[in-house]
Amino acid sequence: MRKILEAISLAGLALTAWITWQAFNGPSPLPDRIPVHFDGAGNANGWGPPSMLILLPVVAVGIYLLITVISLLPTGIKSAVKLTAESRAKIDALTHRMLAWIKAEMVGLFLCIQWFMIEGIREGSNKIPAIPPPVFLVLIFATVAWHLVAVFRAMRTA
Repeated sequence: MRKILEAISLAGLALTAWITWQAFNGPSPLPDRIPVHFDGAGNANGWGPPSMLILLPVVAVGIYLLITVISLLPTGIKSAVKLTAESRAKIDALTHRMLAWIKAEMVGLFLCIQWFMIEGIREGSNKIPAIPPPVFLVLIFATVAWHLVAVFRAMRTA
């Protein structure tokens, strides 16, 4: 499962880079000022140069690399209960799976925001849908919560 999530994350990064490249090199040029910040309803409330579109893919790659480095570190879980080798291996696997899910969800969030920003610019609406970012945030927190419950259960059965 982790390899599939890693492939999804890498594909998401590639797609984010591709749509950004298309925005700069596509058939219609970008305006001199584009929306770069949006309120809770998805309306533009901050403007900047088109070069600001590079920021989201760069941040997405940075978060991807940070989570990748974190997943390479030993988990070193401290527990009040004595863990067996089997339960420690299960907890490590759960932790790494959680990080893989979070990485894929974060890349998906940045891909979604970039896509809707560029589509809004192209359509001239200067809006993004208000629903996707909160949905991704709920997914990320739900992923963390589900995995934490699974880790605590694995610790309890040790």
